[in-house]
Amino acid sequence: MGNQSAAINGYRKATLRIVPFLFVCYFFAFLDRVNVGFAKLHMLSDLHLSEAAYGLGAGIFFIGYFLFEVPSNLILHRVGARLWIARIMVTWGIVSAAMAFVTSPAMFYVLRFLLGVAEAGFFPGIILYLTYWYPAERRGRIISLFMAAIPVSGLIGSPISGVILDIAHGAHGLAGWQWLFIIEALPSCLLGIILYFYLTDRPAQAGWLTAPEIENIEADLAAEAKQHDAHSVSAAMTDWRVWLLSLVYFGIQMGVYGIGFWLPTIVKNSGFSSDTIVGFVTAIPYLAATIFMVLMGRSADATGKRRLQVMLPILLGVAGLIGSGIFANNVYIAMTCLSLATMGCITALALFWSLPSAFLGGFAAASGIAMINSIGNLAGFLSPYMVGLIKDATQSTNLALYAIAAAVFIAGLLVTRVPRKVDR
Repeated sequence: MGNQSAAINGYRKATLRIVPFLFVCYFFAFLDRVNVGFAKLHMLSDLHLSEAAYGLGAGIFFIGYFLFEVPSNLILHRVGARLWIARIMVTWGIVSAAMAFVTSPAMFYVLRFLLGVAEAGFFPGIILYLTYWYPAERRGRIISLFMAAIPVSGLIGSPISGVILDIAHGAHGLAGWQWLFIIEALPSCLLGIILYFYLTDRPAQAGWLTAPEIENIEADLAAEAKQHDAHSVSAAMTDWRVWLLSLVYFGIQMGVYGIGFWLPTIVKNSGFSSDTIVGFVTAIPYLAATIFMVLMGRSADATGKRRLQVMLPILLGVAGLIGSGIFANNVYIAMTCLSLATMGCITALALFWSLPSAFLGGFAAASGIAMINSIGNLAGFLSPYMVGLIKDATQSTNLALYAIAAAVFIAGLLVTRVPRKVDR
């Protein structure tokens, strides 16, 4: 009973100390994915960009992200999360602020690529870091709480972005979209510095835990490590399950980024003229997604049916994407469907990470998680670029929404091929 009490207290302390802080850090990381969608509302005319050119620039971020993701996570595993994540946050904050001074399409492309290089390793690094603290049966809920920063960044960031565009335009000779990049990048630099002094790399180094609490957490993690099939980098790279999950993640991300980069444009085209109103309307799907994600995270840990818990929100996302295209001319039904699509895709994204961590450990976890994330995030390049091309060709986003829905649906089918072992 004493051991159980120590374990519960240890996890509670860890959660209260680590998760809220990481949540705030990821909030500002994902805010860049939100603000570039809002900046688009005025950048295109200022920089003379086509819809396809914007899509290419928004997506080229993920090429840099892809190339440096695995090396970044391996470095983190060696030097520790505290140092490496702090470095990531400061550098991406600097590059993101520099986006305010873009004067040409070429400069837009270069800075978006460098932003991907700077941010590479942040998300998979956090997922890896959480495996140092929580065994699999606790990880679904914890990852969902951390990843709730995605919809919350849309929920809070969308109205803020809209307000900044409206009230800051022209201040000191800068356009509203330029102030958007500057204002929303500064917290990342500050948080990166704070993180270096605040984060603890491993339970054994946590002076805020008692000796019994540390022993019980490490005993749980050691017991889980014995069940992992892969521990080396080569084992992860040659494991067919890692490649399968990379394809699943790619399909889910097609939905997430398709919605994230284009939602403000879709909302504005529905007839809202004020950027502030567009911001508040855009926040509605993210509010629904935040609530749904947390509830599904609790359910996943309670049932242990991890594959099913990933497939259900995927199907919801598919239905929402298709419905938003069919009812595009009815703003109320279209927004309801976009809310369902956002709920489904973002929740599937969070619950997905309980699958690879069920069989990967050590350097295999560091490299495997990074590889899955890097391949999956190539959808962040393809999805906005594809939507831009289709919109330029058809003057509508409907066909693009159907294509994204097909990619998300295929991801759901592939989840059925994941071995049952990942279920508890």
